[in-house]
Amino acid sequence: MIVTLDGPAGAGKSSTARALAARLGWCYMDTGAMYRAVALMALDRGIPLDDSAALAELAEGITIEFRDGRVVVDGHDVSTEIRTDRITQATRPVADAPPVREAMKRIQRRMAEGMDVVTEGRDQGSVVFPAAALKVFLTASAEERARRRHCEETARGKSVSLTAILTAQSQRDEGDRTRAVGAMKPADDAIIVETDGLAPEAVVDRLVAMIAELGRP
Repeated sequence: MIVTLDGPAGAGKSSTARALAARLGWCYMDTGAMYRAVALMALDRGIPLDDSAALAELAEGITIEFRDGRVVVDGHDVSTEIRTDRITQATRPVADAPPVREAMKRIQRRMAEGMDVVTEGRDQGSVVFPAAALKVFLTASAEERARRRHCEETARGKSVSLTAILTAQSQRDEGDRTRAVGAMKPADDAIIVETDGLAPEAVVDRLVAMIAELGRP
């Protein structure tokens, strides 16, 4: 069974997907981490980030695995390195390249074959898994998402204003909605879940109930 969680940054889809998969004992597929892994390997191997054909070939040629919450590429744990600013900046051109997205679509579908999977991203329900048993578009108000990000940044010791985060978030949302490929949008049959005012556990509880309605525990 496949459950997709799509939505904007700050809606809580990564933490929700991870917690949901843990609750159910299913595989959690972090598609953003996969694109970050390709960006990391491209930089390490000197592949230009504007060479979309070479990036797609790279994506098909490496092995990305999720092991106990870690991201492993060709047997090496890259969980920490793919979260650095260097990789964040490099990931956008990788994720925007149509050949890479086509390659990733094939890879993600292969990874999910015969498994119970919770997968999250921007286009999992609309493009990658159109036949998923449950498609959820997780969202929250712009103010709530910015507040959450501000709390995260403050906890990391970074000094950034809520206004600056809200502005950057608005720009990212617009960019994600208007991408030529992999645009952020709910699938036609997705269930919209607003998370404003909901504790993370409450969101997971709601999704577990939805899955139970489909006949799965």
